Amino acid sequence: MKFRNFKMIGYVIYGRGSFDQLDEILSPNRKDGLPMIFLVDHFFKNKDLVNRIPLRGKDKVVYADVSHEPKTGDVDSLSAQFKNEFGSISGIVGIGGGSTMDLAKAISLMMNNPGSSADYQGWDLVKNPGVYKVGIPTLSGTGAEVSRTCVLTGPTRKLGMNSDFTPFDQIVLDPVLTRNPPANQRFYTGMDCYIHCIESLQGTYLNEFSKSYGEKALELCIEVFLKKEKWDEECDDKLMMASYAGGMSIAYSQVGVAHAVSYGLAYLLGTRHGIGNCIVMNQLGEYYPQGVSTFRKMVEKNKIDIPKGICKGLSDEQFNTMINVSLGMKPLWENALGKDWEKIMTREKLRSLYEKL
Repeated sequence: MKFRNFKMIGYVIYGRGSFDQLDEILSPNRKDGLPMIFLVDHFFKNKDLVNRIPLRGKDKVVYADVSHEPKTGDVDSLSAQFKNEFGSISGIVGIGGGSTMDLAKAISLMMNNPGSSADYQGWDLVKNPGVYKVGIPTLSGTGAEVSRTCVLTGPTRKLGMNSDFTPFDQIVLDPVLTRNPPANQRFYTGMDCYIHCIESLQGTYLNEFSKSYGEKALELCIEVFLKKEKWDEECDDKLMMASYAGGMSIAYSQVGVAHAVSYGLAYLLGTRHGIGNCIVMNQLGEYYPQGVSTFRKMVEKNKIDIPKGICKGLSDEQFNTMINVSLGMKPLWENALGKDWEKIMTREKLRSLYEKL
């Protein structure tokens, strides 16, 4: 039996106020004359957080437009811009939610790899290490801070650049940065973590490594979204660690049905990842009965509206596009349903599932 030897994060700093150590962290990784790029979620434009960024020399703040999820075209244009302007860079720091961090990881890789980022959508296609990269989450749940992928929508598919070169060299986990997001956004992103755990813990790839992280992350999600009477600082702390542990859980296993189906929604309809997972999870009682029951209790307690009818009126061609994207996620389906998954999840069955969304 061959065991997977996977790359983890280089360095982790955790704690309230740890963002203020960023200058100290970056200093040894600066290269003479080359800037550090700070890729910041556009939500923070003109906000106090930007004034706390430790700019030096030619350093540049670039705002990431995350009104849509990252596209290969975004990655290619930004990496080309930095190559044209500076030749190379010392590194890139992604500050924001999962989309911003994924964009930062992808740009890091494309600074040192030829062609288009679309060429590297898949597993272990990246040949060269990227430039130094740091992830600083301002929302908790995606696990993008620890994952070996950066999910991108390309010309023909929505698929990550999955490689050992993708994980961040450094992450800064400061729960202060996650306070006071819009309640819906916090819920949808937090549910990404919860759904990671349900899919990992019930998957055929499950092992004690992923189980240990998944069980803790699940416990923390249930505590903050179901047991706590009101949101407080402790919830921010716990959800940040749930996101980290949830991401670690799937590092040595995989996600499952909800993610596989939501990739089709994202590719065709542009549905954001967190809300897409929630829309799908709401209809997955056949696959995750206990997980869906608890999910619906969380939805009710937090007074969240899960959209319905988003696939109403789609053409056969559009359904087929989503089905093709979804069925392309082979490791996810195998984790969820086993090696004979193609006999279980037929095109007809997947079509009927999309029709319920």
